[in-house]
Amino acid sequence: MGNLIKAAVGDAILTSLFVFVAPIMRVFTAILASFLGFQARSLIGRFITTIHATVLVLIFSMIGKLLGGASFNPSTTVSFYAAGLTPGTSLISMAVQFPAQAVGGAGGAKAILQLMPEKYEQFVKGPSLKVDVKSGAIAEGLFTFSLCFSLLWVMLKGPKNLILQIWLVKVATMGLAIVGSGYTGPSMNPANAFGWAYVNNWHNTWELFFVYWIGPLVGAVLAARVFKILFPPPETKEKKA
Repeated sequence: MGNLIKAAVGDAILTSLFVFVAPIMRVFTAILASFLGFQARSLIGRFITTIHATVLVLIFSMIGKLLGGASFNPSTTVSFYAAGLTPGTSLISMAVQFPAQAVGGAGGAKAILQLMPEKYEQFVKGPSLKVDVKSGAIAEGLFTFSLCFSLLWVMLKGPKNLILQIWLVKVATMGLAIVGSGYTGPSMNPANAFGWAYVNNWHNTWELFFVYWIGPLVGAVLAARVFKILFPPPETKEKKA
């Protein structure tokens, strides 16, 4: 039980930091792109974003290890669990970790809202539903499926270099964010979505639960299942007595 509580606290801290830092990264991207004479949403601006995101995830990976293997996205946790890649994870551990991540997301969103200067307020926002609930849940599920499948492929079948792995995942994430901006944001991270919903006072709604929790988690599980079907693990040969 002690280890489970420790893991939950680590997840809460890491998720809070992630939600807090993400808007700052968007501000830095806009400032740097402007300095270089490009628009933040131009191809160069998008490339800068992937570089910033790669560095950010690399740092958070190291922090996560220091916190005992903490994570900040329930979707990827579920996907890795469904793929059989995290033997230390269980339904009980996730039932404790996910609420902790949600609390951390709310703390991070609330903190950055208080500290971000007014002139950069447009960068401090979370995902928002722009379609009906059913379409939103399907869209968020598909986006999360694509993200988790890409993550599994890159980490297990892609290049061995960790930095290149993270960058490729961030490129995929950027593409999904562009496509999904007119649907759900997208979030692809239930804890992040909960954090921003909390500060906007719609965290206890059916829309949030259905679109930003059920949709992504179903998509994460399906991504793992499809990946295992397309790329089955090698069969272990039994040793003859």
